[in-house]
Amino acid sequence: MNIQKYILAFDIGTSSLRSVLFNDKAKIIGIEQREFKQHYPAKGHVEHDAEEIWQKTIDSATALFKKLNIEASDIAGIGITNQRETTIIWSAGTGKPIYNAIVWQDTRTAAYCNELIERNISAKVKSKTGLVINSYFSASKIRWILDNVVKDTDTENLKFGTIDSWILWKLTGGKIHATDYSNASRTLLYNITELKWDDELLEIFKIPKNILPEVKPTINDFGKIDKAIFGAEIPVNALIGDQQSSLFGQACFEKGEIKSTYGTGCFILKNIGEKPVIYEKGLLTTIAWGIGGKVFYAGEAAIFNCASIINWLKNNLGIIKSGREADELATSVNDCNNVVFISAFSGLSAPYWMSTENAEIFGLTLDTNKAHIVRAAIESIAFQVKDVLEIMENESGIKIKDIAVDGGVSNSDFLMQFQSDLLKITIKREKESEKTACGAAYLAGIKAGMWDIDYIKKQREFNIFTPQKNDYAENSYLKWKKVLPRHCS
Repeated sequence: MNIQKYILAFDIGTSSLRSVLFNDKAKIIGIEQREFKQHYPAKGHVEHDAEEIWQKTIDSATALFKKLNIEASDIAGIGITNQRETTIIWSAGTGKPIYNAIVWQDTRTAAYCNELIERNISAKVKSKTGLVINSYFSASKIRWILDNVVKDTDTENLKFGTIDSWILWKLTGGKIHATDYSNASRTLLYNITELKWDDELLEIFKIPKNILPEVKPTINDFGKIDKAIFGAEIPVNALIGDQQSSLFGQACFEKGEIKSTYGTGCFILKNIGEKPVIYEKGLLTTIAWGIGGKVFYAGEAAIFNCASIINWLKNNLGIIKSGREADELATSVNDCNNVVFISAFSGLSAPYWMSTENAEIFGLTLDTNKAHIVRAAIESIAFQVKDVLEIMENESGIKIKDIAVDGGVSNSDFLMQFQSDLLKITIKREKESEKTACGAAYLAGIKAGMWDIDYIKKQREFNIFTPQKNDYAENSYLKWKKVLPRHCS
């Protein structure tokens, strides 16, 4: 008889996905990663092929099982974590999306969102959802697909979902159409205090309730994988949005604990406990997770561009070949030679929320070289983090002493030290970089009875960056802030 002793996490990000296998000690024993194509059909449009994401999810897991000689029947449970606001609508009859997935970075609905803002409903929407009206979230993306693809009122056979719902529906052979609190709270349609799809919000965005998934706590019975897929019925134990998953993976279980994930974007989440706090100055309130009959909330700042900046330098400008080379170039010069980088490739996010802004580089002279541009680009990440952390600190009245970090760009020692110097706080970088996958796996393992919260806390290991006196960092930040009013006036 097989002993079920593994947990599988599907970590589906913005540019790639991973199948990650954990043993009964909550340690990663194998990872299979697959990249998928980014589609840019028009200015401001960012799309994914949802079928490609599905196929590569299965392909990565199958390859992982083969590589580790693991049988699907050895898996005690699956946790799914995902890019959150990305929107898919599919036909339940055909099992096919009716349009590409519209990615969270997509700004095609910015004008529509501005029209809603002009109706003076922003305060009402934020009080219900904790969010601002912005093209970032799912609601306006749903509206766009209904207006431009469906073009009629026949929605009876349609299903909406974020990536978690889509993958779950496919895994269960179309039996389960569901999501969890954390993902639902990113749609602009979910009332985060009453824990329900909000009829008034549905009316504002003209979205039929019948296309929406059932919303469940983060740890729950989300059905079983169709046996035909892997050869065994594996229970799906947890769904959670990627940034909330990282917060859980970082073991930020106590009120006031903060993490920052430096991924495609940079996402800063603060555990604010069991009562939502609605921020006044451009920050968001979101559901962190629902566990054991309790709902926990997080304050969030979303910075849209982080690794995407490094990728732009590499793929579009061709001035670096890797993140490591970016670090080497940044440290090869003593400063950025007065270059200022505004990384608004997808508009300006928290705390400004200006979807139509573009990225710009200022201060170029004949003696500017690529090292100055790369350094200014990396520094701009730290400046945006400082902006939002100051608001979090001021609105809560609680001094931030340290911050736990993860994500690919956190591997930049230059950025982490610069960030620590600028913030004047300790940066704790997890030695295990896959904390987003860890969060989903930890949750699934709790449901499977393999470990508990106290055990998870013991999994934390850090590299520490302590603040050094750095007048240059502060002066560079002030120069960056002087340029911002051109965008934010």
